[in-house]
Amino acid sequence: MAKTSSVEKNNRRRKLADQYAAKRKALKDIVMDQSKPMEERFRAQLKLSALPRNSAKIRIRNRCEVTGRPRAYYRKLKVSRIALRDLGNNGQIPGLVKSSW
Repeated sequence: MAKTSSVEKNNRRRKLADQYAAKRKALKDIVMDQSKPMEERFRAQLKLSALPRNSAKIRIRNRCEVTGRPRAYYRKLKVSRIALRDLGNNGQIPGLVKSSW
């Protein structure tokens, strides 16, 4: 099991990213628009950098829903390889056939 503080920190980042998503997108559109004057784009860049760092979507770490493990994460199932193996052995994942020899 991952540290509770790490999992909670990641949850806070998700919440902040959702909260600031529209504002970040609007500012990024201004910054990337070459037709706008340089001063306006620079002001938008300063406003963008003034937003909280954890509001950037890139700061979110994919973690296992079961254990919170940050590595070996399957995006489709939202679990780590270890949790996938345990759930598969218990027959809790439909369609998964665990082979053993």
